[in-house]
Amino acid sequence: MPTLTIRPLRPDERAAWEPLWQGYLAFYGATVSPEVSDLTWAHLHDPAEPMHALVAEQEDGSVIGLVHYIFHRSTWTAGPYCYLQDLFTAKEARGKGAGRALIEAVYAAAREAGASRVYWLTQEANVTARALYDTLADRPGFIQYRKIL
Repeated sequence: MPTLTIRPLRPDERAAWEPLWQGYLAFYGATVSPEVSDLTWAHLHDPAEPMHALVAEQEDGSVIGLVHYIFHRSTWTAGPYCYLQDLFTAKEARGKGAGRALIEAVYAAAREAGASRVYWLTQEANVTARALYDTLADRPGFIQYRKIL
Protein backbone atom coordinates (compact mmCIF):
# COMPACT_ATOMS: atom_id res chain seq x y z
CA MET A 1 0.00 0.00 0.00
CA PRO A 2 1.44 3.38 -0.98
CA THR A 3 2.28 5.89 1.71
CA LEU A 4 -0.35 8.59 2.18
CA THR A 5 0.15 12.07 3.51
CA ILE A 6 -2.84 13.85 5.02
CA ARG A 7 -2.39 17.60 4.87
CA PRO A 8 -4.33 20.86 4.48
CA LEU A 9 -5.61 21.70 1.02
CA ARG A 10 -3.55 24.53 -0.48
CA PRO A 11 -4.96 27.56 -2.32
CA ASP A 12 -3.03 26.56 -5.48
CA GLU A 13 -4.72 23.13 -5.69
CA ARG A 14 -8.09 23.99 -7.21
CA ALA A 15 -7.34 21.74 -10.21
CA ALA A 16 -6.74 18.75 -7.90
CA TRP A 17 -9.73 19.55 -5.63
CA GLU A 18 -12.33 20.17 -8.33
CA PRO A 19 -12.54 16.60 -9.75
CA LEU A 20 -12.84 15.15 -6.24
CA TRP A 21 -15.49 17.73 -5.31
CA GLN A 22 -17.44 17.00 -8.48
CA GLY A 23 -17.02 13.24 -7.91
CA TYR A 24 -18.44 13.63 -4.41
CA LEU A 25 -21.43 15.56 -5.69
CA ALA A 26 -22.01 13.01 -8.47
CA PHE A 27 -21.81 10.12 -6.00
CA TYR A 28 -24.76 11.61 -4.13
CA GLY A 29 -26.59 12.64 -7.31
CA ALA A 30 -26.22 16.30 -6.39
CA THR A 31 -25.24 19.41 -8.27
CA VAL A 32 -24.29 22.86 -7.12
CA SER A 33 -23.80 25.92 -9.25
CA PRO A 34 -20.30 27.00 -10.22
CA GLU A 35 -20.88 30.06 -8.03
CA VAL A 36 -21.48 27.85 -4.98
CA SER A 37 -18.34 25.83 -5.75
CA ASP A 38 -16.40 29.09 -6.05
CA LEU A 39 -17.80 30.28 -2.72
CA THR A 40 -16.98 26.95 -1.08
CA TRP A 41 -13.43 27.17 -2.41
CA ALA A 42 -13.11 30.70 -1.02
CA HIS A 43 -14.49 29.69 2.40
CA LEU A 44 -12.05 26.80 2.63
CA HIS A 45 -9.15 29.25 2.36
CA ASP A 46 -10.53 32.11 4.46
CA PRO A 47 -9.01 32.04 7.97
CA ALA A 48 -12.10 33.82 9.32
CA GLU A 49 -14.34 30.91 8.24
CA PRO A 50 -14.84 27.79 10.40
CA MET A 51 -14.55 25.57 7.29
CA HIS A 52 -11.47 23.47 6.67
CA ALA A 53 -10.22 20.98 4.09
CA LEU A 54 -7.66 18.20 4.19
CA VAL A 55 -6.47 16.03 1.34
CA ALA A 56 -4.90 12.61 1.02
CA GLU A 57 -1.80 12.76 -1.14
CA GLN A 58 0.07 9.75 -2.53
CA GLU A 59 3.85 9.49 -2.76
CA ASP A 60 3.71 10.59 -6.40
CA GLY A 61 2.02 13.85 -5.39
CA SER A 62 -1.44 12.93 -6.66
CA VAL A 63 -4.35 14.00 -4.48
CA ILE A 64 -6.74 11.06 -4.12
CA GLY A 65 -9.10 12.11 -1.35
CA LEU A 66 -10.61 15.07 0.43
CA VAL A 67 -12.49 15.91 3.58
CA HIS A 68 -14.27 19.14 4.46
CA TYR A 69 -15.14 19.85 8.08
CA ILE A 70 -16.78 22.70 9.95
CA PHE A 71 -16.58 23.78 13.57
CA HIS A 72 -19.73 25.16 15.17
CA ARG A 73 -21.01 26.02 18.63
CA SER A 74 -23.19 23.67 20.59
CA THR A 75 -25.79 24.34 23.25
CA TRP A 76 -24.65 21.15 24.99
CA THR A 77 -20.94 21.83 25.50
CA ALA A 78 -18.59 24.72 26.19
CA GLY A 79 -16.42 23.83 23.22
CA PRO A 80 -17.38 23.41 19.59
CA TYR A 81 -18.66 20.40 17.68
CA CYS A 82 -17.02 19.36 14.45
CA TYR A 83 -19.22 18.45 11.50
CA LEU A 84 -17.45 16.30 8.93
CA GLN A 85 -19.46 17.49 5.95
CA ASP A 86 -17.84 15.92 2.89
CA LEU A 87 -15.56 12.90 2.54
CA PHE A 88 -14.54 11.47 -0.80
CA THR A 89 -11.80 9.33 -2.28
CA ALA A 90 -11.14 8.75 -5.94
CA LYS A 91 -12.65 5.49 -7.15
CA GLU A 92 -9.24 3.95 -7.90
CA ALA A 93 -8.06 4.75 -4.37
CA ARG A 94 -10.92 3.21 -2.42
CA GLY A 95 -10.14 0.51 0.10
CA LYS A 96 -6.55 1.68 0.54
CA GLY A 97 -6.92 3.60 3.80
CA ALA A 98 -7.43 7.17 2.58
CA GLY A 99 -10.94 7.51 4.02
CA ARG A 100 -9.87 6.21 7.42
CA ALA A 101 -6.78 8.43 7.45
CA LEU A 102 -8.83 11.51 6.53
CA ILE A 103 -11.39 10.83 9.29
CA GLU A 104 -8.65 10.26 11.85
CA ALA A 105 -7.01 13.53 10.79
CA VAL A 106 -10.31 15.33 11.38
CA TYR A 107 -10.46 13.70 14.83
CA ALA A 108 -6.99 15.11 15.57
CA ALA A 109 -7.93 18.60 14.32
CA ALA A 110 -11.13 18.51 16.40
CA ARG A 111 -9.22 17.52 19.54
CA GLU A 112 -6.75 20.33 18.93
CA ALA A 113 -9.66 22.81 18.56
CA GLY A 114 -11.22 21.63 21.82
CA ALA A 115 -14.22 20.01 20.13
CA SER A 116 -16.08 17.39 22.11
CA ARG A 117 -17.62 15.61 19.12
CA VAL A 118 -17.08 14.85 15.46
CA TYR A 119 -20.17 13.75 13.57
CA TRP A 120 -21.31 13.19 10.01
CA LEU A 121 -24.13 11.88 7.85
CA THR A 122 -24.27 9.33 5.08
CA GLN A 123 -27.00 7.66 3.11
CA GLU A 124 -28.29 4.31 4.34
CA ALA A 125 -27.43 2.72 1.00
CA ASN A 126 -23.76 3.76 1.26
CA VAL A 127 -22.88 0.33 2.67
CA THR A 128 -19.20 0.35 1.73
CA ALA A 129 -18.55 3.60 3.56
CA ARG A 130 -20.78 2.57 6.44
CA ALA A 131 -18.65 -0.55 6.98
CA LEU A 132 -15.68 1.78 7.55
CA TYR A 133 -17.67 4.26 9.64
CA ASP A 134 -18.89 1.49 11.93
CA THR A 135 -15.25 0.85 12.89
CA LEU A 136 -14.53 4.53 13.59
CA ALA A 137 -17.59 5.94 15.34
CA ASP A 138 -20.86 5.15 17.08
CA ARG A 139 -24.19 5.35 15.28
CA PRO A 140 -26.56 7.00 17.80
CA GLY A 141 -29.85 6.20 16.05
CA PHE A 142 -30.96 9.73 15.27
CA ILE A 143 -33.03 10.37 12.16
CA GLN A 144 -32.42 13.47 10.09
CA TYR A 145 -35.36 15.63 9.04
CA ARG A 146 -34.89 18.25 6.35
CA LYS A 147 -36.91 21.04 4.80
CA ILE A 148 -35.38 22.63 1.72
CA LEU A 149 -36.09 26.37 1.66
